[in-house]
Amino acid sequence: MSDEPESVSLAGGVTPDSLLHTGGSDEPTPEDLVLASGRDLTPENLRWAERRLAQEGRSAIDKVLP
Repeated sequence: MSDEPESVSLAGGVTPDSLLHTGGSDEPTPEDLVLASGRDLTPENLRWAERRLAQEGRSAIDKVLP
């Protein structure tokens, strides 16, 4: 685990461990699915994510995560 504070800029490209979470107790949001799939947060991508979550539920995010 890194000793870097949570406020460290992501310029290094690495998210501090303390900010990572699986969301196991929460339902994923369309924003979660868009970001997990590596897409930009655009209205079109959010609509895609909303449709996918409505069809597949929580498994939609599991399919895009490694």
